[in-house]
Amino acid sequence: MKKINVAVNGYGVIGKRIAEALDLQDDMELIGIGDVAADWRIKVAAQKYSVFANTEEGRNAMAQENIQVAGDLDDLLDGADVVVDCAPKKFGAQNAEKYRQAGVKFIVQGGEKHQTTGHSFTAESNYTSALGRESTRIVSCNTTSIVRTLSTLKRADLLEKARGTLLRRATDPWESHKNGIMNTMVPEPEIPSHQGPDAQSVDPDLDVVTAAVKVPQTLSHLHYWTVQLTREASKEEVLEAFASSTRTAFIKMSDELSANNAVKELMLDLGRPHGDMYEVAIWEDMLKVEGDELYYAYLVDNQAIVIPETIDAIRALTEAESDPKKSIERTNQSLGVRQRFV
Repeated sequence: MKKINVAVNGYGVIGKRIAEALDLQDDMELIGIGDVAADWRIKVAAQKYSVFANTEEGRNAMAQENIQVAGDLDDLLDGADVVVDCAPKKFGAQNAEKYRQAGVKFIVQGGEKHQTTGHSFTAESNYTSALGRESTRIVSCNTTSIVRTLSTLKRADLLEKARGTLLRRATDPWESHKNGIMNTMVPEPEIPSHQGPDAQSVDPDLDVVTAAVKVPQTLSHLHYWTVQLTREASKEEVLEAFASSTRTAFIKMSDELSANNAVKELMLDLGRPHGDMYEVAIWEDMLKVEGDELYYAYLVDNQAIVIPETIDAIRALTEAESDPKKSIERTNQSLGVRQRFV
């Protein structure tokens, strides 16, 4: 079977994780990574992958750092069936026209607007609508978690409306010396915050409103949700609905998994690369149902949750697998996705 040739453009927090995930797929081949930097990240990447310089300035910087350059962006795209754009926010939209001119299917990340591709993706919700498309957009980490969890309730005919408060990490851990905040909390200036409307770009039928605040930590996001159910339900019914997603996991306060740092340590103890958690981790023993109202909280690993979604999107665009369940199962198995950690 011919493998899907995949290029990764941008080797930052998401790009390097997608590259590592691609290495685990038996139906995909990472043909190289593109970037403009010549720092430690690219020096490490060059030890494992072919590196392409997106600009002449980038090529010169790499040459000065003795990084072997395999070619330019055009050379990278020449060999690709799909390019996954992981460049900083707004660059994906700029790069989209280059990908179109090269005739290469492409995936952008949640920092770009829905209009960049006209399609926003989460595997369990709309995989089939991405089949054969020119491009799609992987929604942000927070939006991925919202669609992933609320869709389970919708499929179980339990979801009337949902209202969520998001405690957002300040920045990615490796950049906290550049962009972090201390001794403050910064609310998003508008309610609803952008995550609710973004979830509706995947599923317009979701009645969801979010409010968000940036907090001074970098490990993960924490969501609190109040959901109006369509009818009175039991806790067991709700847990069964959430479990219908293979990418939701359950954690317990009683296991001393009472904070995000403890869950991060658990991921490291389990041997996850970078301590990553691809699942939405719902506190099972905190979840409460009162009549037709549901209350729950969960953690989102901002650096990892979109990785399995991206792998599935590659299969969808190339039509390498038409069945979403088969692609999701294949991706989950390769990454070790599970519903119980302990």
